[in-house]
Amino acid sequence: MNISVDTNVLIRAVLQDDPVQGAAAARIMSEASLIAISLPCLCEFVWVLRRGAKLSVSEVGQSIRDLLEAENVAMNRPAVEAGLAMLEAGGDFADGVIAHEGRWLGGELFYSFDKDAVALLTKIGQPADIPD
Repeated sequence: MNISVDTNVLIRAVLQDDPVQGAAAARIMSEASLIAISLPCLCEFVWVLRRGAKLSVSEVGQSIRDLLEAENVAMNRPAVEAGLAMLEAGGDFADGVIAHEGRWLGGELFYSFDKDAVALLTKIGQPADIPD
């Protein structure tokens, strides 16, 4: 069966912090022919792993890379890689995803009042600026 999953299913499958839900999440994900994981789900996933579970950037990055490498997982790979680049540069995964999707939709310059996000995007070669 082809499925899509909510963030809480991914979290339970990765953290195994609830025996019943963790087992159910692992089972449905291993049995699925295709697991569709949306960008909002991944943004929440990263937020929960970093803030709630207190995992390191490298641990979170590896969790996402494991999903990218799984044969039965479908994600917007370029957007996920943009999010990973931002995360690994010290920023927020979601900012990388948002900037990428904006470019994909035709935006030429990413604007944000988040000075750190703008600086990191510029550092990794993405056009970004702060509104005057």
